[in-house]
Amino acid sequence: MKQKAFVTSIARLALVLVAGFVGVASVSADDARNGQLHIRKDCTGFLGEAGGHCTVTLSNFAKIPTGSHIFYDQAVGVPAGMLDSNIVLDAGGGNRAVGRCTLDLSTGLGLCTLSDGTGQLAGFTARFDVLHLGGTLWALNGTYSFNPLPPLGG
Repeated sequence: MKQKAFVTSIARLALVLVAGFVGVASVSADDARNGQLHIRKDCTGFLGEAGGHCTVTLSNFAKIPTGSHIFYDQAVGVPAGMLDSNIVLDAGGGNRAVGRCTLDLSTGLGLCTLSDGTGQLAGFTARFDVLHLGGTLWALNGTYSFNPLPPLGG
C-alpha cells in the first residue's frame, strides 16, 4: 500500500512539473493582484477645457509612475458646478487606462473609475475617491485590481 501511495505521489509531482513547463499551471504573483491605490496629482496643466491634463506626482502603483498624465475629454461646467468627463490615464510607452471621473466643484469631492487599459495596464481596473488638497493638488485614494491578459498567440 505504501508503494502505491509513493508511486501516486511521484506521478502527481511529474504532472505538476510537466504542466509548469508547458504553461498550464504556471501562475505568477503578477498575474492577478489587487490592493489599495494612492495617487497625488497636480492639475496645473488642466485649465478646465477638454483635452487638459493633470500630472501624477506620487503613486504607490509602479505601473502608474510619477509623471503619468490624466487627460480629460470634457470641459468643466457641464453639468454646472461639476466635472463629469471620460479620462485617459497615460503612463507612457503605450501603457494607458480609460475611465470616467465625476467631481463636485463646490465640495472638491468626486469619484473616478478606470475600466481597462492597454500595454502594461491591460486588465487594470480601479475605483477611487477624489479629494481636493488645495490649489492645484488632488488626492486619489481607493482600490484596484489588476488581471493582465495573456500574451497574444499564447
